[in-house]
Amino acid sequence: MGEGGVLLFSLKGNEETLAVNVAKRLGISLAILHSGFFKNKETRIEIESSVRGKDVFLLQIVEDNPNDAIMELLITSYALKTSCANRVVGVIPYLPYSKQSKMRNRGAIPAKLIATMLCRAGIDQVITMDLHSKEIQGFFNCPVDNLRASPFLIQYIQDKVPDYRNAVIVAKNPASASRAQSFAERLRLGLAVIHGDQLESDSEIVDGRHSPPPERSRRISSMYSEVASELIPPGMPIKKKQPMNLVGDVDGKIAIIVDDMIDDVSPLVMAAKLLKERGAYTIYAMATHGLLSSNAPALIDDSCIDEVVVTNTIPCKEKQAKCTKIKSIDISALVAEAVRRIHYGESMSYLFRNIPLED
Repeated sequence: MGEGGVLLFSLKGNEETLAVNVAKRLGISLAILHSGFFKNKETRIEIESSVRGKDVFLLQIVEDNPNDAIMELLITSYALKTSCANRVVGVIPYLPYSKQSKMRNRGAIPAKLIATMLCRAGIDQVITMDLHSKEIQGFFNCPVDNLRASPFLIQYIQDKVPDYRNAVIVAKNPASASRAQSFAERLRLGLAVIHGDQLESDSEIVDGRHSPPPERSRRISSMYSEVASELIPPGMPIKKKQPMNLVGDVDGKIAIIVDDMIDDVSPLVMAAKLLKERGAYTIYAMATHGLLSSNAPALIDDSCIDEVVVTNTIPCKEKQAKCTKIKSIDISALVAEAVRRIHYGESMSYLFRNIPLED
């Protein structure tokens, strides 16, 4: 692809592997952009390349601080739009705040807020990968191409997992069962689902139904017990968490846990321990986004998980140095093809061939 009418910026820096590989596959050089901070910690952007009348693709890699990454993307897209760029396309393999797409107790929907800000800042189209909830695409007022990394993970299973025909695809919770089922159907393998208490931070929505009534309500109920009994609904029964359990047979088999992202690994470690107790002799964990927050590498290293496979939507070189069990898959070929097709106005459906709707 010629460099005449298209520019590719790497907001995280030109040293990022994904950005460099995408540029190489497209046959172009990364455009020059300097990002940093003023002394008061405000984000500073300097664009060295001319963008007038060109299609500009902003590749944003979210690694450490998602807030800085979002602010950097907003300022850059606004600067490009005011510099008369023909079209600004945000290439955001991992979209920050995508887990917060539902209303919590007196909270907000940050995913909707991020989508609105990106569109208002000048983003004309978004390329992302494996959104935590596909409904997030409806938050944007611009086209969103939600790519899938499952073909790369499935190819890894077929090429790198010894005797993968003796494997079972495992969903670590019922919410990820549909994704695990799509893997199992394409690989023609068995399926197992783990359910029960996994210490997930967002597994139970606390909406205040079990909180005690205020003092004024108590006085009213004592004075007007009959009226209050009609106005105040009865308390909901307290939800009791069930212990972890496995539906499916993994005895004497390879267990492959699949999910869209791996952030807090404590539930994953607990799931792997349960699979080991049920007879699985090798345990893999695969996901598109390897956030691996906090002390995740140390927990993985001390667990019974044999290998954790993620893509390079988030850089994991430092985490790989701490834990040899972490492996990374390059998905630059998919991102580069998406960029090329959007620039030339070609159909994107080819990139979703043989991918079921459940994925």
